[in-house]
Amino acid sequence: MKNLNNMTDQQLIHLYASGDENGLKILIDRYKSKIYTSIYMRVKDEYVAEDIFQETFIKVINTIKSGGYNEEGKFLPWVVRIAYNMVIDYFRKEKRSPTVITGDGYDIFEVMDFADDDVERKMVRNQVDVDLKKLIQLLPDDQKEVLIMRHFCDMSFKDIAEVTEVSINTALGRMRYALSNLRRLIEE
Repeated sequence: MKNLNNMTDQQLIHLYASGDENGLKILIDRYKSKIYTSIYMRVKDEYVAEDIFQETFIKVINTIKSGGYNEEGKFLPWVVRIAYNMVIDYFRKEKRSPTVITGDGYDIFEVMDFADDDVERKMVRNQVDVDLKKLIQLLPDDQKEVLIMRHFCDMSFKDIAEVTEVSINTALGRMRYALSNLRRLIEE
């Protein structure tokens, strides 16, 4: 399976479409943290996020197996877009809007993989993560969304613009305001 990890997303999709389940397994392993985080930041509930994550990949599987995957696009933005639509469907069914959790809600930083550090560095990093999370929660939702997608999901501004259905300039502006507001909050 070592050489499968070196394959491109497109190669893995072709592998999966031709019947090798390992292609999809590698893709899920490669992107599960980013996709789950993009779902969780909208629903703010780990159980709902897990359900939507699973439903997203059911839809991905069905689309690839039916030959409906468009190879012109990138895999990650495509899956994040599916997840985004599933979140919208969830809130339509629930007839409620996402709420911002402040305080001791589920920590999105637990989803991210960090390199092993010594104990002191881990403690400092955990405290910084907690403090940063609290500050990020104070940002307006549109700024918070772009900031998280860019810095914690490693998405390009083009991909963020596609997912949030705004222009690239709007996504860039939201990021600029988010960083400016974070700097102000840190200084306070």
